[in-house]
Amino acid sequence: MFSIRGRGVGLAIAASLLGMTVAAHAAGERVLYASLGDTTRAPIGWVEFCADNPRDCRGGATQARDIVMTQAAWKDLLRVNRWVNETIKPMTDIDHWGVIEKWSLPTDGYGDCEDYVLLKRKMLIEAGWPREALLITVVRDKKGEGHAVLTVKSDKGEFILDNQNEEVVAWTDTGYRFVKRQSQTDANAWVSLGDSRPAVATASSR
Repeated sequence: MFSIRGRGVGLAIAASLLGMTVAAHAAGERVLYASLGDTTRAPIGWVEFCADNPRDCRGGATQARDIVMTQAAWKDLLRVNRWVNETIKPMTDIDHWGVIEKWSLPTDGYGDCEDYVLLKRKMLIEAGWPREALLITVVRDKKGEGHAVLTVKSDKGEFILDNQNEEVVAWTDTGYRFVKRQSQTDANAWVSLGDSRPAVATASSR
């Protein structure tokens, strides 16, 4: 269930292959998140997930790595994002598990936002993508509710895989306010992204 046809890590490309660029916001526009800040606490549910899935949470210092975004890599992102969004059915943790918050791989076909993220991340890592470029990220969505997405760091910018959008878009095009995400250099370290208000990642399933 978790395997895809990956293109591996040693990728090379010109920006024109994407047909898109990540432009800086014009003067006066709202800044969605500040520069990476201090380390912060992991989201509720991450520690428990790691206890149950230690292979998915191997920590320790590593070197930050960005993916080189080829046309093939871009197609893989679109395919993984769309496949998971179409295959997994949305269900809140309270309906699924009887608890407010639980992170899990959606092996039974049901999950909420962070479960979609965990599966996309796992599929891409197993296809050969570097963990350091695939960062679980907590945001506030357009309604101001907590939500989880996957940030893909690349040489063409940062892109978001989201169960609320079948397309992969630049972070600047989400309309979200970014709260925290995994460190590139340690999967179990989390860094603040500028919005200090507490945010539970699973306010809604989709």
